[in-house]
Amino acid sequence: MPTTHTPRAAFTAIAISVASLALLQNLVIPVIPLIASDYGVTADAASWTITAWLIAAAVATPLLGRIGDLRGRRSTFLGVLGVVAVGDIVASFAPNLPVLIVGRVLQGVGGALFPLAFGLLRDVMPRERLTGAIGATSAIIGIGGAAGSVLAGPLAELLGWQGIFAVPFVAAVAGILLTVMLVPAVGIRAHGKVNVLSALLLSGWLIALLVPLSSGARWGWGSPLTIGLFVLAAVLIVAWAIAELRSAEPLVDLRLMAARAIWPVNAAALLIGAAAFGFWGYLPQFLETPLASGWGLGLDVQAAGLALLPLLVGMSSVGFATGAIARIIPLRVMMALGALFMAGGVTFAVVEHRAIWELAVAGGVFGLGIGLAYASAASIIVETVPADRTGIATGVNANLRTIGSAIGSAFTTAVVFGSVNPGGAPAQSGYAVAWLTLAAAAVVAAVIVLAVRPPRRTGAPVPLAPTADRPEEQLLDAA
Repeated sequence: MPTTHTPRAAFTAIAISVASLALLQNLVIPVIPLIASDYGVTADAASWTITAWLIAAAVATPLLGRIGDLRGRRSTFLGVLGVVAVGDIVASFAPNLPVLIVGRVLQGVGGALFPLAFGLLRDVMPRERLTGAIGATSAIIGIGGAAGSVLAGPLAELLGWQGIFAVPFVAAVAGILLTVMLVPAVGIRAHGKVNVLSALLLSGWLIALLVPLSSGARWGWGSPLTIGLFVLAAVLIVAWAIAELRSAEPLVDLRLMAARAIWPVNAAALLIGAAAFGFWGYLPQFLETPLASGWGLGLDVQAAGLALLPLLVGMSSVGFATGAIARIIPLRVMMALGALFMAGGVTFAVVEHRAIWELAVAGGVFGLGIGLAYASAASIIVETVPADRTGIATGVNANLRTIGSAIGSAFTTAVVFGSVNPGGAPAQSGYAVAWLTLAAAAVVAAVIVLAVRPPRRTGAPVPLAPTADRPEEQLLDAA
């Protein structure tokens, strides 16, 4: 192990590690038909490979974020990378669908890499470079997710659909080696232990909420199973909140999350997550709508992927420039602008979509918005909460974005596929209603962030690196 570590080297290791997980977010979506065909199952059954990842990520993100705060973010980060690598191997050689789902659950545990990465950056980066590093990492997360959708088809043709997991496996192994060599074991740790009751209740309501959100369109939104799970989720949320508020060692400090400096960012993250996936996740289907529908462009998978490149370029360019932008524009204003850019891109796509270049422009504007919103949200959380709560705070923010994505996906599916033309293709009006509603959600997110101003602190600012022999105990002033 080298005797010296540099922030640049540590950032490289963290970025490569995060890329290994970011690729897995959407990598399976384009190959669902191939999975169903190879295993002789229905597309509905094969779609559980997506649901399994989503649920595992949602449960693991806050739990392992808290464990990282307590036991050390670097060691937890390495452990999660190891689990992801094992999941890649299991998925690559899965002989049947149940084994593949196990592999996807192991991969989903990697969702915890995101908050752990932001915590590590806070530990190793100088304060003046922290916002830029978080912005670049957020850009990598977004680019990886979109790249997974674009690369899945070509990789499946080249390596077979199971071979697509080779790329994230190589990135995970490289991330482990580089993290061991280049990321120092520093940073403030929290005191206490994981609240087991809170962890069980949190896991329970996340599963009870996300399963019907992911499958309700197939089961029927009025089916007893869908309604029953939603009711169970509501009951468990109430029980979890009561347990957290009464606990001396809560898993998620709800009072901290309710502080005026934090809750608007989290509320906006939920709405931005819904707008992001409701547009980004369905834009390829919009582009691939057959010409016979009377309004579709009829692109194939590869052409639709190329049409998404402006979205990737917009997201990456602004993400890597976040540090420089933050010197000019306050982070909260940046987040609001990002949400407004997202709304503008979606609205433009609804109004002007007769040519590919119009949708490419809409995607580019939308990508700029995602880059600004994601990077600034993470930076606000990291720079606001005490250092020993970075993992759990960023985990909650990421989880709310995940829940928002599931809500946006469920809403868009219900509206778009609830209005089908006689030929079987979705009606253009369905996309218009769904996307304009999501654009309105993004506008509301911008209003929340700008309208609710954080209180002025009366004490010293929370330091971004260890400065004393004992952990920080500062809490934010709640309004």
